[in-house]
Amino acid sequence: MQDRFDVVVVGAGAAGIAALRRLAGASLSVVALEARSRVGGRTHTVLAGPDLPVDCGAGWVHSADKNLLAKPIEQAGFTIDRAPPHWTRQSLNRDFPPEDQRAFRAALNRFEDRLRAAAAAGIDRRGSDFLEPGGRWNVLIEAFSSYYNGAEFDQVSTIDFVAYEDSGVNWRVSEGYGAAIASFADMGRIIVHCPVATIRHDRRELTLDTAKGRVTARAIVVCVPTSTLADGRLTFSPSLPEKSEAAADLPLGLADKVFLGLDKPDDLPIDGHLFGHTDRTETGSYHLRPFGKPYIEAFLGGRCARELEAEGPGATTAFVVEELAALIGSDFRRNMRPLAETAWAADPWALGSYSHALPGRSGCRATLAAPVDDRIFFAGEATHPHFYSTVHGAWESGLRAADEAIAALDPDRLRSTRSEP
Repeated sequence: MQDRFDVVVVGAGAAGIAALRRLAGASLSVVALEARSRVGGRTHTVLAGPDLPVDCGAGWVHSADKNLLAKPIEQAGFTIDRAPPHWTRQSLNRDFPPEDQRAFRAALNRFEDRLRAAAAAGIDRRGSDFLEPGGRWNVLIEAFSSYYNGAEFDQVSTIDFVAYEDSGVNWRVSEGYGAAIASFADMGRIIVHCPVATIRHDRRELTLDTAKGRVTARAIVVCVPTSTLADGRLTFSPSLPEKSEAAADLPLGLADKVFLGLDKPDDLPIDGHLFGHTDRTETGSYHLRPFGKPYIEAFLGGRCARELEAEGPGATTAFVVEELAALIGSDFRRNMRPLAETAWAADPWALGSYSHALPGRSGCRATLAAPVDDRIFFAGEATHPHFYSTVHGAWESGLRAADEAIAALDPDRLRSTRSEP
C-alpha cells in the first residue's frame, strides 16, 4: 500500500468514516486503517435470517429530529421507522401493572431531578448516591442504567450523566443502522485487517507502525474506543499519559443483545416491551416483534451482561429464554428459536459497548478530545460532550476532528468542506 499521506485516520467506525469523508472532500491524500475485517466498529448489522437484518451494535437513531444522520440515511435509500420506541408501551407482564409502571416512571423522574440538581451545584459523585434510600424502584432504576449507560449508577458520574442531550425522539432503520453507516464508507480509501500498534510523533513527520508496515503522515485522526487507548493496544512514542488516563476514566459499559425467532409470532403483541423482572437489577429488557417481524430483541447490560458473557457462548441466550418462559409461560419456550447473540466485552477491538465517565471524572471527555501539537486529533463517541454513547455523537466528533486537521494543514481548504454531514 501507499506509505505516505497527508492524513491517516485510525479506525473506520462511525467517527472514522465521517472523518475520512470530510478529509477526502478537502482534496487531501487520506487513508483509514481499520483493525477489523469490516467497517462500522460498534455499529454492525447482520442477517439473522432471510430478510431479517438485526443490529448487533447501535440500533437507535437517537434525538432523531436533530440527528444529522437521519436525513442522509433516508436519502441513501434506507427506510426510517418513526414508530414510538417500544419502551413506551409495556406489554403482558402481570407483575408490572399500569399503576406500577406509573410509579416506576415517577420514581425515575424524581431520581433524575436529584441528579440534575447535584450537577447544577457542581457535585460529581456516584449516581447511585442519589437513589432514594430503600426505594421500591431502585433495582429497576439500576437495571435501566445498565441498558442506558452500560453500567450501574455506582460507576456513573453525576455531571456526565446529566450532560447527555436527548430530544426524546428515537427512530430505527429497518435495514439496519449498521448497514446504513457502512454504506457511507469510502472503501477505496480504507484498509482493513490493519491494526495500528504505535504512533510515533517525535519527528516532523508522524509515523504509524501497522500490521501491514510503516506509514507516515502530516496529521493523524485517532478514532478508536477508549479501551484501545486505556489498555495500551495503541501506544504513542513519546507516550501521552493524559490520553490513556482520560480513556481509563471513560470505560466502555456493556450492553449485549440476544435475538430469538418466533414460530408463532401472533402469540405476542406487535412492537411492545417487557422487563423480565421488576424486583431485581439482573434482568432483560425485551423488544417484542421489532418492525412487526417475527422475533424478539433482548437487551442486557452492566454486571449482568458481563457475568453471562463470562460463562461462555450461549449463556446469555439461555438466560433470556428462561426469563421469558417464566414470564410468559413455559409453553412459550417452544415458540422461541435462537438466532444470534452478541458478546461485546469479548470483542478484542471494542471490549465493551459505549462510554460512561466514572464518578468525579466528568471532565475527561474534553481531555481525550484535545489535539496534540496540532498534528494528532481525537474522535469517537467518548469525545463528544453531549452525544456520547451514540452514533451521531461519534459521527459529529469525526467531522470535528477532521476539521481540526484540515485547519492545521491548510486553513483555506476548511471553508469548502462543510456542506455535507
